[in-house]
Amino acid sequence: MSTTDPDIAIIETSSLGDRSYLISKDGVAVVIDPQRDTDRVQALAAEKNATITRVLETHIHNDYVTGGLELARSTGAQYVVPDGDPVDYERRAVVDGDVIDAGRMSFQVMHTPGHTHHHVSYVLRHGGEPIAIFTGGSMLYGSTGRTDLLGAEHTDELTHAQFHSVRRIAAELPSGAEVYPTHGFGSFCSATPTSGDSSTIGEQQQSNPALTQNEQSYVDELIAGLSAYPAYYAHMGVINTEGPAPIDLSMPEPVDPDELRRRIDAGEWVVDLRARTAFAAGHVDGTLSFELSTTFVTYLGWLYQWGAPLTLIGDNSDQIAQATRELARIGIDSPSGSIVGEIDSLVGDGELRSYRVSDFAELAATTSQSDVVVLDTRQESEYADGHIPGVLNIPLHELPHRLADVPAGQVWVHCASGYRSSIAASLLDRADRTVVLVDDDYDHAVELGLEGPRG
Repeated sequence: MSTTDPDIAIIETSSLGDRSYLISKDGVAVVIDPQRDTDRVQALAAEKNATITRVLETHIHNDYVTGGLELARSTGAQYVVPDGDPVDYERRAVVDGDVIDAGRMSFQVMHTPGHTHHHVSYVLRHGGEPIAIFTGGSMLYGSTGRTDLLGAEHTDELTHAQFHSVRRIAAELPSGAEVYPTHGFGSFCSATPTSGDSSTIGEQQQSNPALTQNEQSYVDELIAGLSAYPAYYAHMGVINTEGPAPIDLSMPEPVDPDELRRRIDAGEWVVDLRARTAFAAGHVDGTLSFELSTTFVTYLGWLYQWGAPLTLIGDNSDQIAQATRELARIGIDSPSGSIVGEIDSLVGDGELRSYRVSDFAELAATTSQSDVVVLDTRQESEYADGHIPGVLNIPLHELPHRLADVPAGQVWVHCASGYRSSIAASLLDRADRTVVLVDDDYDHAVELGLEGPRG
């Protein structure tokens, strides 16, 4: 792009693997696919001395609650949503070929079905020339958006549509046009893993499976590679179609140790946000470990019983505030309580529990022991790609309902990095099982020769 082209600012939401965009020129700004916590977007617009006049959605999102409706209302911007989705609010419904003008910028609508039926991409034109495209869940970096979120009965049709959508993008835009997807940075909305942080049409012509394979090969490979996705996705489309309520980032009400104990004993969700090794060293009996890190909200949202009371334990108030923001992004609003401080001071009339933390090197020396059970909590596709012989594979999202399938004995729990296994370890510990957390990268298991032959 030349120095006179619009400024394109990326707003990362790494915890969900998504990006939003603020495009500005001469004091006018357009926002595409904003997350629910729009204070970040408005702060960025103010930093650039730009007024938001348009808010564009590429599709009704399945992996987060949109901030588009509230951002448009609070700024007076026009809210643009693809035609065809039966939304419950006023918006400008756009179809293929429509043009959204914003000062000296324009965005041409391109219908790109596949991720959803009505999905669109937006071609940014400046000086009449197409210089970039915002592809939502269509063309991703070295991949495409998954096509099974609307139900199995639509998957084949949408996968074929996705192929043609990506081909159309590549055919109609110059090779130097920049590609800006919403998904594909860890989001489960990506059909397969993506690669890179930036790209152009020309680069995608060399790497994107929809552009390097024939149609049937692409369709077969994409459908065969689809894996499980977070359970909370079932709620996102409904919320976004009805119109999300304004976000509430107020701090949850503080509770004392006695009330914390009452909630645990009542079977409520009590989540400890501290580091997973700190949880292992000492935690309140009956709590669950969801370390506040990059994948926190994805896995909590996946396992969470939707609508259940949720109390947060943290080292400090900043940790509680960040967790509250992350949860609001997927529609888990207003946690019912929080408590902070040294863990010894929070136990009340309960007790502290603990379990060992280890690594694959120590696991290698214990697998021959008759009372050792090794539990692999990775997805079935990861397990199929390579695993330790004799292990039990129960993907994390299945474990709450399959605890009885874990044989008696000392349970060593691993995943790919230690994060999912730390959640699994806390579930087993809460069930009064003897557990050892393998807090290690699976690559080390391969290096140690623990993995069996592949294929």
